Amino acid sequence: MALGPLSGRWVLAGKDGRLTAYARAEGGLLRWTERAPGGPGWSGPDLLPADGLTDLTVGQGPDGYAHFAGRRRIRAEGPEGVETLTYHHAVQYQTGRPMGPWDSLGTLYRNVEMAQRGGPPALAVDSRGTPHVFVRNYGRGFHVKRQDDKGAWAGWEDVRGSMTFEGACASSTADGRVWFAAPGEKGITLWSQSGAGGPLHKGEDIPYLARDGSVGALETAPGRVTHFWHAADGSGVFAYREGAGVMALGGGPAYGAVAAVRALVDGYDCTVLAHRAADGRTALAAYPTEHEAAGLWWTEIGEPCLESPALAVDAHGLVVIASISARGELLVNRQKDASSLSLGRWQRF
Repeated sequence: MALGPLSGRWVLAGKDGRLTAYARAEGGLLRWTERAPGGPGWSGPDLLPADGLTDLTVGQGPDGYAHFAGRRRIRAEGPEGVETLTYHHAVQYQTGRPMGPWDSLGTLYRNVEMAQRGGPPALAVDSRGTPHVFVRNYGRGFHVKRQDDKGAWAGWEDVRGSMTFEGACASSTADGRVWFAAPGEKGITLWSQSGAGGPLHKGEDIPYLARDGSVGALETAPGRVTHFWHAADGSGVFAYREGAGVMALGGGPAYGAVAAVRALVDGYDCTVLAHRAADGRTALAAYPTEHEAAGLWWTEIGEPCLESPALAVDAHGLVVIASISARGELLVNRQKDASSLSLGRWQRF
């Protein structure tokens, strides 16, 4: 039984066109895989071992590899046993195939007390297939750890920041740059690379308070990212894009991350959004990409789900909506055709 979805974009398209969904489970993670590109059937769930790992997150690069990160707490034996907090990474190279071994990324600090304060990981993969693992640190800023071209991991790098929350969002653009956003007490802090493989630079804070764990991101034009989040005061979904500022997108109180995907709807490039509404159902909306002023309307669909829904585009170019039911099942719905955003029936796996 699934305990909830992985954080990050938890439904991914493989190189063969098949979609894969990932969720947390006791002793590891569950994986469902489309039997054929475009479905409608799915195989699974298959249990992939991740013993002792929590806060699992997933990301994907242009090579189609699925990268995973998690953290593990181990307490030494004895009444005064010291607790050690370590981070780990693994890769699934092909759709439906076994996952590789979990490699240790070590601890955030040599100081045990400071290391114990490390937050859950967030993960992005750049255009060269390099994973970047972000962790909130002792000072409530962030550290990042990444691989080099030969697969060796560099040390943890402090990218600064302060007064941030744990539920951050990591993403990447087609030009190879990694973007990172973290809500906090002063607003949302943004980091980005000026070029692929370069250092991460901290940008200005967006002075809007967001719910922890609600920030999502989408590349809405080449090299340009729009960030989405739930307002901390429950006033709805907001978006920010450099040059456009902060935009109100309606809706009401909600929880979990805002999922976003681009798809053709009636011949137009549209941004489709989904999130978990206050009653647990999935709220869905769409609008022409980067034309927020056109307006959008939220519609609640399906049954109550656990945590954040996911959005993806299948091998036929159709929008796929996924969630984890209260009973731990995978629920899937699809756009009937590209002429509208009308949906079919929910499938249960």
